[in-house]
Amino acid sequence: MLRAVFSTGAGTLVSRVLGLVRDVVIASAFGAGAGADTFFVAFRIPNFFRRLFGEGAFSHAFVPVLGEYRVSRSEDEVRDLIGHVAGTLGAVLLAVTAAGILAAPVLVYVFASGFAGEPGQAALAGSLLRLTFPYLLFISLTAFAGGILNTWGRFAIPAITPSLLNVALIAAAIVLAPRFEEPVTALAWGVLAGGAAQLAFQLPFLWRIGMLVRPRLKLAHEGVRRIVRLIVPAVLGVSVAQVNLLVDTQFASYLATGSISWLYYSDRLMEFPLGVFGIALATVMLPSLVARHAENDAAGFQATLDWALRLVLVIAAPAALGLALLAVPMIATVFQYGEFGPHAVRMSALSLSAYASGLAAFVAVKVLAAGFHSRQEMRIPVRIAVIAMAANVVFNLLLIGPLAHAGLALASSLAAWLNAALLLKSLRGGGVYRPQPGWMKLLAQAGFAAAALTLVLVWLHGSSEDWMARAGLGRVAMLGGLVAAGAATWFGALAVSGLRPRDFLRPMTGPVPPSV
Repeated sequence: MLRAVFSTGAGTLVSRVLGLVRDVVIASAFGAGAGADTFFVAFRIPNFFRRLFGEGAFSHAFVPVLGEYRVSRSEDEVRDLIGHVAGTLGAVLLAVTAAGILAAPVLVYVFASGFAGEPGQAALAGSLLRLTFPYLLFISLTAFAGGILNTWGRFAIPAITPSLLNVALIAAAIVLAPRFEEPVTALAWGVLAGGAAQLAFQLPFLWRIGMLVRPRLKLAHEGVRRIVRLIVPAVLGVSVAQVNLLVDTQFASYLATGSISWLYYSDRLMEFPLGVFGIALATVMLPSLVARHAENDAAGFQATLDWALRLVLVIAAPAALGLALLAVPMIATVFQYGEFGPHAVRMSALSLSAYASGLAAFVAVKVLAAGFHSRQEMRIPVRIAVIAMAANVVFNLLLIGPLAHAGLALASSLAAWLNAALLLKSLRGGGVYRPQPGWMKLLAQAGFAAAALTLVLVWLHGSSEDWMARAGLGRVAMLGGLVAAGAATWFGALAVSGLRPRDFLRPMTGPVPPSV
C-alpha cells in the first residue's frame, strides 16, 4: 500500500510543483493587490462547490458504494451503476452551473461582502466568476472519473491530472494577460480551459479499463439512491476545510487590501505537503478500508487506519515544523518576484506559520474521516464538522483583532485540531479503531526528532532581511540546502532512536489489540 501512496504522491508532486510555478507566475504578474484578490475570490467560489460535487462529499459517498459493487456485484451491474451516477451527476451539475452563472453577483456578495465598498472590484469579481464557475462542471466530472480509476487501482492518473489546470493558468498569465484590457481576466479563461482539459485527459483511461459508460438518468436506481442518502450529510463532513477558507475570505475582505492574497499564497504553500502526502494517503486508504469493511475484516481495517495515523505523525510533523520555521525563506524564495515585494513576503509568512500549526491536523482529518466514510457512516463526522465550523467562526472573532489575517489562519488550524480530536474520540469510543501497540514509543521518537530538527533549522536559518535581499537563485540554493539538512536531521534522528523506514512499508497485521 505504501507503494500506492508514493505513486499517488509522485503524481501529485508533479502537479503541486507546477502549481507553485503557476503561483510564482501569478504573484510576479499581479502581486498581492486588488486584481489578485478579485481573481482568488472568483476562483475560490467554484472550488468550494467542487468540494461538494467533486472529490469531496460526492467522492466519499460514491467510492464506498462503487467499491462494494465491484466486490459483490457483476461487471454489468457495476457499469450500470456508473452510467446512472454519471447521468444524475451531470444533470445536477448543469443546473448548478447555470444557476451559479446567473447568480454571480449575489455569490460574490455572499462570499466577499467587503467588496461591496468597492463597486468596480465587485463588478469585476462577478464578471470573472461567470467565466470560472463552469469549471465546477468539468472538475466534478473529472473527480467522478478519478474515483473510478482509483477504485481500479489506477492512482497515478487522477493524481497527475491537475497539472493541466496549472499549465493552462501559466499560459494564460504569460501569453493571454497582456492582450486583455483587464489582464486578470485571462486567468479566468485559463481556469475554464484547464477544467475542460482535465476531463478530456481522463476519458481514454476510463475506456481502457472498460468503464467509459454512456450516461443514463434514473433517480430510482438503487445505487444512486444510496449515494444520494450518503452525500447529503457528507457535504459538511468533508468540506469543513473549504467552508473555513471561505469564512476566512469573508472576514479578510474587510481587512487591508492584500489580505486575501496573503492568505491564498500561504495556503498554497501549506497545501503542497497536504496534497502530496495527505490527499495521496487518504485517496489510497479509502478503497482499501472499503474492501476491509466489505470483507468484515475488523483487524485489517484497524491496522490500516493505525498505519495511516503513524505516517501522519512521521511525515506531517516535520513538514509542519519546516513550514513554520522557514516561513519567510519559503515565501521569499517562491514568490518574491516582480510585483510581490518584501511587505507581501512578511505578511504571507505570518499566515503561513499559523497555517503550519494545523498541518498535521488537516492531514489527520482526511485519514480519520475515511474511517467513517468507508463504512458509509456520515452522521457522526457531520456533527463534528458543524462543531468545528462553529468553533472556527468563534476563533476568527477572537483572533482577527490582535492578529489580523494571521489570526484567520490560526483559527482554521485550531478548528482542524478540534475536528481531528473529536473524530478520533468517536472512532475509539465506537470500537471502530483501537491503536496498535507502540504509540508511546513512537511519540517519544518523534519528539526527539522534532527537537533536533528545530535546533538545526534555527541555527542555519539566518535573518529574514538577508533572505529577502538575496537574488532569486541564491535563495533557491540556500532553501534547498536547508530542506535537505532538515530532512537528513529528521530521519537521522528517527534512525538513531530506532525507527526505520521498513517499519512503515505496510499496515501491521495480527489480532486487534485491546488498548494502546
